[in-house]
Amino acid sequence: MNERLRKLHVDGREFVWTVRIHHVAGERDCHRCVRVRVWGAGKNSRALQADLLSKAVLPWGCATDSSYPGPKDVRTLIDYALTHGWNPGVMGGTFFLSESEHASAFELADFLLTDRLRDEAAPDPTTRVFRAFDARVAPVPPEPEAPLPEELQGKTAMGS
Repeated sequence: MNERLRKLHVDGREFVWTVRIHHVAGERDCHRCVRVRVWGAGKNSRALQADLLSKAVLPWGCATDSSYPGPKDVRTLIDYALTHGWNPGVMGGTFFLSESEHASAFELADFLLTDRLRDEAAPDPTTRVFRAFDARVAPVPPEPEAPLPEELQGKTAMGS
């Protein structure tokens, strides 16, 4: 199967990117994992690679969702990587946005970084997905009510 190469222009430079869909097993569930690879100076240039773990939590067992990174997500990856040491003009090699180095500072709306696809001993993805899901659906506490003006304090709704 051929991978589809997509193009994205960032600050006058053309980047080419591709996505490959995988899944990773956690202790309690399976999760969709999408490997994104980006090149900024031709096919022999240093690639950017990020393994993105979907934040979706589904009610059925080991089935993954349909999350897929779009151009906005890839642009965010590129911007972050460029400010954290990726030089796309260097020939050869891969710059990894790893969970161990970058997860505390980098997250997308629908994805977390994971190392589990490259390293089976990496932290359990299920725990991180559940934590991200809970944070996303946590109820927002109501705004505190403003105090009544002094002239209305102590009065009932009937005006007494």
